[in-house]
Amino acid sequence: MSEGYLTTHVLDTARGLPAAGMRISLWRLTESEREMLAEAVTNADGRTDGPILPREVFRPGTYELVFHAGEYLDAVGVPPEEPRFLDVVPIRFGISDADAHYHVPLLISPFGYSTYRGS
Repeated sequence: MSEGYLTTHVLDTARGLPAAGMRISLWRLTESEREMLAEAVTNADGRTDGPILPREVFRPGTYELVFHAGEYLDAVGVPPEEPRFLDVVPIRFGISDADAHYHVPLLISPFGYSTYRGS
């Protein structure tokens, strides 16, 4: 069993607050498949309640976190556009070290986002 795990959190940079209530899905990608591994909703701190990819199933590979930003923006009262500029935000990344903690946060506003490998 590996010792690594994956966490994420979301900060709403337009409001200066954690993005509570955002739905996130995690996918493992191969050349021929896209397998959903987990789905979670951020808590009041903008984080999932535990690792979105815990040690038991953590392994190197290519992954995609899908942040359902449009649903979140609707819920917090950002005036809707049709279609929204940012609706679903996918972040594709690789995990190479089976024993490392990978942290992939999202900084979101209605018209932009950024991410990085955090700690």
